[in-house]
Amino acid sequence: MYDPKFDAGLWLSSVVDNSGDAILSKTLDGVITSWNAGAEKLFGFTAAEAIGQPITLIIPEDRLQEEADIIGKLRAGERIDRLETVRRRSDGELVYIEVTISPVRNAAGEIIGASKIARDIGERLRHAENQRILVCEMHHRIKNLLSIVQGLVGVGRRRADDVDHFADDLSSRITALGAAQQLLLGLPGEERPSAALSEVIGAVLEPYRNGAQITVAQCDAPVGANASTSLALLLHELATNAVKYGALSHSDGQLTVDITVANATITIAWREYGGSDDNGDQGFGTELMCAALRGLGGTIEKAWHGGERVVTICLARDQLAH
Repeated sequence: MYDPKFDAGLWLSSVVDNSGDAILSKTLDGVITSWNAGAEKLFGFTAAEAIGQPITLIIPEDRLQEEADIIGKLRAGERIDRLETVRRRSDGELVYIEVTISPVRNAAGEIIGASKIARDIGERLRHAENQRILVCEMHHRIKNLLSIVQGLVGVGRRRADDVDHFADDLSSRITALGAAQQLLLGLPGEERPSAALSEVIGAVLEPYRNGAQITVAQCDAPVGANASTSLALLLHELATNAVKYGALSHSDGQLTVDITVANATITIAWREYGGSDDNGDQGFGTELMCAALRGLGGTIEKAWHGGERVVTICLARDQLAH
């Protein structure tokens, strides 16, 4: 029921004063005439500091022409909806805002000023920029992975003995790539720029843990998105050879991966106990490992010590993080 004692002006004033948005008004000459608590919070000036001052108090110099255009539209009776722009806080910091500007008329219908409602959109813009960067990174990774798969198909086809052998090899290499990438991509919203080295090694070796004794040393050294692809291919070739000829070819075989970090270098010692010293990886696998090492800026050495096969890989720490 309508209360005759209801004061609409007081009600409206209370709404404006308690709004979370910055609400202010100005004359057509650009002099600030009102300034609510939301404006104080957004721009940093108190009402006492702002009222009576020119609106250029919060406008960066490179945006002054924008204000002239706004005044021109207001004089013509136009309303400006959802303008995204930049304003300056009392401490000099720039703030990205979305503002709606409406002409204010007197009792005779003449335009005498303008009211503005502004809100901070900095967080929204940062989120949008992060999304853009993420999409670009995804495009980059997908392009790189497709290029690698194309290379595997082209070279592997020439090396394979038959279609089944070719398909099996290609499938296992793609699975290794997928395991490494999954660590970085995770679930939606869980993307991260790098994964720990021991995590990447463990992910690639996971399919080979079927009864085999595999031990991977813990190491938190970061592996970046680009390096993870080359590292996954390298580790996969070592694991494949271990399945064919080395420790993983016997149920009682053992594979130990030790990791040493010294200044700018990371050394991975791949130790297989059991199996034979069969150099069965002298074909495409060797080419692939050499290509992977070039991508990592690393070196590899192989040795056989009376039943123990040792592969020593030295990698540049900074390159591994990329």
